[in-house]
Amino acid sequence: MDKAPERIYFVGGGGIGMAALERYFLSQGKDVAAYDRTPSDLTRRLADEGVAMCYDDDAATAIPQQFRSKEGTLVVYTPAVPADSALMRYFREGGFHMVKRAEALGVITRGSRALCFAGTHGKTTTSSMAAHVLHHCPCGCNAFLGGILRNYDSNLLLAPDSDWTVVEADEYDRSFHHLRPHIAVITATDPDHLDIYGTEEAYLESFAHFTELIRPGGSLVVHTGLKLHPRAGRDVSVFTYSRHEGDFHADNIRVADGTITFDFVHPGGRIADIELGVPVQINIDNAVAALAACWLTGDLTPDAARIAMASYMGSERRFQFLLKQPDGGRVIIDDYAHHPDELRTSIASVRALYPGRRLTVAFQPHLYTRTRDFAPQFADALSGADSVVLTDIYPARELPLPGVSSEIILRDVRCDDKTLIAKDNLVDWLKNCNFDILLACGAGDMSLLLPQVAESYKA
Repeated sequence: MDKAPERIYFVGGGGIGMAALERYFLSQGKDVAAYDRTPSDLTRRLADEGVAMCYDDDAATAIPQQFRSKEGTLVVYTPAVPADSALMRYFREGGFHMVKRAEALGVITRGSRALCFAGTHGKTTTSSMAAHVLHHCPCGCNAFLGGILRNYDSNLLLAPDSDWTVVEADEYDRSFHHLRPHIAVITATDPDHLDIYGTEEAYLESFAHFTELIRPGGSLVVHTGLKLHPRAGRDVSVFTYSRHEGDFHADNIRVADGTITFDFVHPGGRIADIELGVPVQINIDNAVAALAACWLTGDLTPDAARIAMASYMGSERRFQFLLKQPDGGRVIIDDYAHHPDELRTSIASVRALYPGRRLTVAFQPHLYTRTRDFAPQFADALSGADSVVLTDIYPARELPLPGVSSEIILRDVRCDDKTLIAKDNLVDWLKNCNFDILLACGAGDMSLLLPQVAESYKA
C-alpha cells in the first residue's frame, strides 16, 4: 500500500493486541471495522468507541459497504483466524492489502524509537511498567500493550508529541520479527509454542534473530542466565539484568508488612527506595527490566521511577486480587500464567505472600499442543499447591488431539487433594470447596467465571 490507508478492517479484532491497534487507528480518525468469533466485554467496549464489530463470519454481512473496496482499505489479521475462513478468502481473492497484526505494528513503530519487550513470560508486565514509567517522564510515550493496564483501563497509551513507542513483542508465529527496536528487552526464553517452532533450538534461534533487528545505536537488555546467544550488531550496546546481578539489578531489597522496596542499580549509579505497587517477588525482576529500558532512553528521572513504580496497579489478569477478606479471610487471585514456569512462579509468589496458609490452585490448560508438550512440567509446578482442581483444556485456535486432555496433567500431580471438574460445574464447586487461598491460572476463559465466585463470598 503506497499511501496511508483510509479504512482498516481487523479479522480477529477481539484480541487484546488487536484492540490497541484498533484504538490507535480510531485516534487517527480512520474508519475501523472488525470481526471476532464471540462477543466479550472488550469487543463491546470497542463497539462503543466506534469500531463496527461483527460476530458472523459471512462476508455478505460482516463487511460494511465502504470496506468492500480494496483501494484505501488495509486488512489486518491475526494468525489465530483460520486461513480458509470466509472473510480471509474474501479479502485474499479480492486482492486486498493484508498484513498480520505484528506487521501493522511494525509499520506504526518504524517512524519512532521503539522499546520492544520480548520473552516467554514477563513481557506484558515489563512493557506495561515501562509505559507507566515513561508516562511520568517528560518524554511520554505511545504504548501498545498485551494486557489492560489497570491504571488507565486500557492497553493503549497515546502521546502524540512523543518519539518513544513501547511494544510488547510477541514471539508466537515469529511475529516479533516484523519489529525494528531501538531498545529491546528479553525477559525469558523457556521453550513455548512448539506447535510453531518444533524444537527448543528453533525457538532460541527466533530470539537470536530478533536481536539482529535492533537499530544501529540501539541497546539490548537480556536477563542473566538465558540459553541465548544474541547476534546484535557491533554498534548495539548489550546489557544484562536480573534481581541480584547484572548491569542493572536490585540492591538493598526489603520485604515487610506486604511491601517490597529496593534500590535500582544502573551503570551510572542507583535510584534508592523503589517501592512496588504490586508487591510480588517476580516483579522485582520485571521492575528492573522496565526501569533499565527507561533509563536507556535518557529521560528517566528518580522521581518518575519512584512515583510510577509505587502507583503501578498491574495489568488485568496479572496477579489480580478479586477477593481479599480482612483478618486472614479468603483470598482469590486471578493470574494469566499458562506456561509451567509462569505457573511455578505464581505459586511461589503466593506462598511468599501468605506463608503457612492452605493454597488451592485452579488451572485451565491452554491449547492441546502446549498440554501435550509440557504435561509433566505442568504437573510438577502444580504439585507445589495443597489442593489442585483442573478443568477442560481451552482450545483457542486448535482442534482436539487424540489422548490429550487435562487428565494427562492431573495424573502426575503429587498432592493428594486433586480433582478434575468440567468447566460448567466449576463455579458451584469453587463456591463449596471451602478454600483458604485460591489462585486461578490460565490464558483461557475460566477467568470470566471468577467474579461470580468472588461475589458469592462478599455477600
